[in-house]
Amino acid sequence: MQHLPIAKQGFVSIAVPAALFLASALAGWTFVATVSLLATVLVVNFFRDPERTVPADPGAVVAPADGKIIFTGKVVEDRFIRREALKISIFMNVFNVHVNRVPFSGEIASIHYEKGKFLAANLDKASRDNEHNAVVLRLANGDVIAFVQIAGLVARRIDCWVKTGDRVERGERFGMIRFGSRVDLYVPPTWRLAVATGQHVKAGESIVCYYGNGPRDESPRRPRS
Repeated sequence: MQHLPIAKQGFVSIAVPAALFLASALAGWTFVATVSLLATVLVVNFFRDPERTVPADPGAVVAPADGKIIFTGKVVEDRFIRREALKISIFMNVFNVHVNRVPFSGEIASIHYEKGKFLAANLDKASRDNEHNAVVLRLANGDVIAFVQIAGLVARRIDCWVKTGDRVERGERFGMIRFGSRVDLYVPPTWRLAVATGQHVKAGESIVCYYGNGPRDESPRRPRS
């Protein structure tokens, strides 16, 4: 069955400005029709959900979100996996695809949702202070990683489509964040980083690090609040 290029969660959001456009166009209200058409195009663009090609390398960890890498480094993650970790943060602006994908195959060990603020998602303190949803994944060898959906300045809804106990595959869709946001990925500190700050990545397709490929020469530090 062919996958629709638009996330089904966007159908209602698209239908509202589209209906307004049709009604205003038929009524001859040119200005309203123009504005509602533009709104329809923008909302369709936001909810697009293209197919992605997962890398063939079984050790490749893929980006959980589209966007720009705004942080990479070792930290002490004290909430979800509670250990030293390699952290990779991806910022999504309103023009990025907002469907999130599983970075590596495994079993959902736990999910942690917490209400919070709606600060700009590219700020360091957004990781801890903003509304977020953390998915903890247990791998076949017992390693644990976490990927955290974080609401942004405009975002007002986090969707998570998986539940504890689910078996998920690398590149599989697991949720989305609506209208500008961020995803933080935490993996074991010995995994080899494959991206740099400022680089743009695609969810489910771009390789952000490699499973178990040796330590990097970098001292751990706690995330800034």
